[in-house]
This record gives sequence, C-alpha cells and structure tokens, in this order.
Amino acid sequence: MAKIDAFLKLGREQGCSDVHLAVGVPPMLRMNGELLPIKFRNLGDTELEGYLQEILTRSQRERLEAGRDLDFAYTAEDIGRFRVNVYRKLTGIGAAIRHIPEEIPQWEALGLPPLVEHLSWYHQGLILVTGSTGTGKSTTLAALIDLINQRDRKNIITLEDPIEFVHHSGQSQVVQRELGTHIPDFARGLRAALREDPDVILVGELREPETISLAMTAAETGHLVLATLHTTSAVKTIDRLIDAMPPEQHEQVKLFLGHHLRAVISQQLVRTPDGRSRKAIVETMVVTHAIANLIQQDKTFQVPNQIRSGSHHGMQLMDQALLQAVQAKEVDPDDAYLHASDRKSFQRFVVDSSLLPRVDLVGG
Repeated sequence: MAKIDAFLKLGREQGCSDVHLAVGVPPMLRMNGELLPIKFRNLGDTELEGYLQEILTRSQRERLEAGRDLDFAYTAEDIGRFRVNVYRKLTGIGAAIRHIPEEIPQWEALGLPPLVEHLSWYHQGLILVTGSTGTGKSTTLAALIDLINQRDRKNIITLEDPIEFVHHSGQSQVVQRELGTHIPDFARGLRAALREDPDVILVGELREPETISLAMTAAETGHLVLATLHTTSAVKTIDRLIDAMPPEQHEQVKLFLGHHLRAVISQQLVRTPDGRSRKAIVETMVVTHAIANLIQQDKTFQVPNQIRSGSHHGMQLMDQALLQAVQAKEVDPDDAYLHASDRKSFQRFVVDSSLLPRVDLVGG
C-alpha cells in the first residue's frame, strides 16, 4: 500500500471531499467546504515528493520533472478512486486529491431541477454546465451521460482530464478518452471524435478558441455536445464564449449561440442547515427565441430578466434558487447570503449579524 493511502483512507472515514498535501503544513481535509488540518507534522519537501512518486507512472514523473502540473486518476485498493492534481509552488511540491464516488449518482439524488432530465432528450446542440472548481460540474455531467446511456442506443464519446466517473456501456456505447493518456489535448480529441460516428460528445472543459470552435462545429453538424466552463452564471457564460474568440468571429459566435446553444446550468454548493453536507443550488437558462434574439443583438444584460420570468420553461436565476432553498430550510441562511449576488433579499434570514454590512452613523 502506498504511504499516501493512509491520508486518503482517513479522508474517506471522515467523509471529506478533498485531501490537500503541501510542503510546510500538515495534511488538510476539506469538510463541507472548509479546510481543516489533521493532527500530523508539517510535511517536508522530500517526504511529500516520496509519497507522490509512489503513485506516479514513469511518464508522469517525467512531466513533473519538466515543470508541468499533473492531472490524473488514482485508485487506492479498498479505499476508492481519486482525482489527483500535483503541482509545484514556491515552497515545494503540493497535491489536491478529490474522492470520486464509485457509483454514478442519479440526477434525482443530486437534487437537480427536473429541467436537467429534460435536457438529456436533446439530440443536437450545445449544453453547458458551469461553475467554479469543486461545485459538482463533473457529477452533473456524469448523471446526464448515465441517463442517456441507460435509456438510448447512442455512441457516446467523452474527452476528460482526467477520467473521473467510469461509465459501463448500457443501452449506449460509452467510449471514455483521457487527456495525456489517449489524446494530447481537447482540440485533437474533438477532431478525432468527429470521425468516430458520435451521437453525444462530452468535452471536459472548453479552454481555448480551437476547442470552442470544434465544439461549435460538432453541435452544428447534428451532435449533442456537453461541456463545462469555469463561469458562475448563464450571462457570464455567453459573454465568455463570445470574448474567447477573435473579434472577427464574434458575430458568427452570437449566431451560433442563438441557434445551437440549448441550455446553461450554473452550479454552486451551499452548506445545509446542520453543516454536515452541501446542497447543489442551480441557475438554469434555456435558450428561447427571446434569449436568442438578445444574444444576437448584444443585449445579454437583459437575459436575467428572461430567466427570472421563465419559470414555465424551467428557468431560474441563482438568487431565485438560493432564496427558495433558504425558505425551504434546505441550506444555511448565512452561507446562502454569502453566495447571493443581490444580498438584500437574504438579510432578513441571516443569523450571524456580523455578516451584515455595518451602518456607520456620522455625528454633526
């Protein structure tokens, strides 16, 4: 057993989502969103490098020695499967290790809105799942892929960095390809996927113009493309896609988004009232004719109004979803307040008054 497995086992026993190892501090566990140190000595550079070298392949060691970060999946026997990111920093080596559940969660168990299941019926177009790191984007995509896999006869190709949830072919054939192992980058993986008779293509992340362009081509030519972006709202997602491309292509991108973007799901994880877990809070946008026109007319600033009044389409703004969860006592009101965009609506629910803005009275 690799020495690092002891930390992973402790993390699993404590129910944490991530284990962090870095030089100069003790190992830390992320518990319900908070980073907590364990009772252990501060890790030394040589010590931590030794822990990590035990689980790296030769090619991974070479990439690390060349100064590159590593992303890979690691399976610890009788403990579980993990996503590992290894990096170098000012004081030495570091690693962030995230547990990947063995079972692919069902969308109902994730507490996702019914719209998510509806999206799995699309045969063509682009569906984006967005949010900051650690908000459950990969889990939502895995649930969507599993819905299609168990129900339809499709050829599903996933391009991941790294492969997290392992899908076993059901009604569909699922081909999973990993960055650095099976494909050199997302762009070349996408180009190859288009020659492999796909029905559904999952792209782990839309990072650079070439990947975005190829994803748009796939969505335009009759494929369903699922992908992620590190954006925190539907409007920011639209703006990011447009701004990522060269200025001379902006009009073309807006035309594409109006015709082929199907939906954007933006996620945050908010603590539950007991503080023992976190709940996914989701903003949902479906591209209606009205929203398509706003995108093409450079009026994305008006899109939130369409989302706010689009509940009959399954749409909701993040603040609407947050407020509903607070009123239903599904999330901690203080944490919801911190996640909200417009905090005024949440002030009356706040328990910790120190979070509220201070009003300084200035005497005459």
